[in-house]
Amino acid sequence: MKMITVYSKNNCMQCKMTKKFLEQHGADFQEINIDQHPGKVDYVKSLGFTSAPVIESDQVVFSGFQPAKLKEII
Repeated sequence: MKMITVYSKNNCMQCKMTKKFLEQHGADFQEINIDQHPGKVDYVKSLGFTSAPVIESDQVVFSGFQPAKLKEII
């Protein structure tokens, strides 16, 4: 099984769209809200991203709501 992690923020429309897309496609994912877990901000920045959502899987890491890429990892 693939592990997908979504690093999200509060009041983030792209985060909501990403989570809804994954849920609608039955994907198993964990969400880490970086507003609630500020210690994860440095990790996300270390991946090279400065805006949410950041989607991390065992194959790829990308930012933003990207349905085509999401389909590839589920």
